[in-house]
Amino acid sequence: MKLINSEEDPEYISLQTEMVWLQQHVKETNQRVIMLFEGRDTAGKGGAIMRFIRYLNPRLFKVVALSKPTEVESGQWYFQRYIEHLPGPGQIVLFDRSWYNRAVVEPVMGFCSKEQHELFNKQVVQLESMLIEDGLHMFKFWFSINAREQKKRLDDRIHNPLKQWKLSSVDAEAQSKWEEFTEYKEKMFQNTSTQKSPWIIINGNEREVARKEAMRCVINKLDYNKKGDTGVRLSPDKNIVKYVI
Repeated sequence: MKLINSEEDPEYISLQTEMVWLQQHVKETNQRVIMLFEGRDTAGKGGAIMRFIRYLNPRLFKVVALSKPTEVESGQWYFQRYIEHLPGPGQIVLFDRSWYNRAVVEPVMGFCSKEQHELFNKQVVQLESMLIEDGLHMFKFWFSINAREQKKRLDDRIHNPLKQWKLSSVDAEAQSKWEEFTEYKEKMFQNTSTQKSPWIIINGNEREVARKEAMRCVINKLDYNKKGDTGVRLSPDKNIVKYVI
């Protein structure tokens, strides 16, 4: 298996140094940062999160990857179990899939009703607007890959014992329902991308490039002490990153 040691990549080290400085500033100023990582199966959400947090202080960030709702949670307001994990003062929270499950995965797989999907689209913009007005910094990433690359990565999960734990029932239908996923993804962009909270589409066909550009999106937008002192490029590559506004 091919192994990639990002710690030997000076560009990664510089970006992660910037992230450490950013985290320290978030702590000192009691800011709150939330990042939502979405995308098709195998698009690289989890790997990107691992890059973000590699050198961060574990006491000041949290990665949230919720399993399917319990019976009790299914009877609650849809957003309730996610709100419990919102960042407190000085904290960064990264969601490996988020409330946007209801925008794409759930309707495609039949896990929610049409009415639940429509209610979500109505409420999510209002919720995010309130959070941002309250001072929370929000980043919504969609990691995009093509069908050929997804098939290659799905095959790798099947045959690689270190990755088989990632396989799910959704993975099994990812390719056959490609067009349905595309339809709901586009609806999600149209209904939930706003000026204050735009979707950030990351071309994820090249994993390592995508991870760096996602980091740049956060570093470039937020202010912090010593910003840019590493000399690394902070502006995202427009060929890889697209803002849906």
